[in-house]
Amino acid sequence: QVQLVESGGGLVEAGGSLRLSCAASGRTFSSYAVAWFRQGPGKEREFVAAMSTAGRRTSYADSVKGRFIISRDNVKNMVYLQMNSLKPEDTAVYYCAATPRGAYAVAADDYDYWGQGTQVTASS
Repeated sequence: QVQLVESGGGLVEAGGSLRLSCAASGRTFSSYAVAWFRQGPGKEREFVAAMSTAGRRTSYADSVKGRFIISRDNVKNMVYLQMNSLKPEDTAVYYCAATPRGAYAVAADDYDYWGQGTQVTASS
């Protein structure tokens, strides 16, 4: 079992930056692939970024590529999402997710564990 708790959301002006954090429990967290998803108002949950177990492989949604960076610290059991050049369309609840499958995935159904979410609002 893995428990995930996100933090770091908030209100920021368009063009600004935020760093989301996800604290994970579990002794074997380093063997889990991780990802960030988001759900905007009136929208379905969508993939944002993912990272393999050792962090060697990453994947990003086209909408955030070049602006967002996913990272992890397997010693601290943490996952991060650095978000730069935020746009109003990035406004959403952001969720951290994890799967015991080593390879990352971009489909929400492939993830077994989810955090409660953290709100990010980028104002125009």
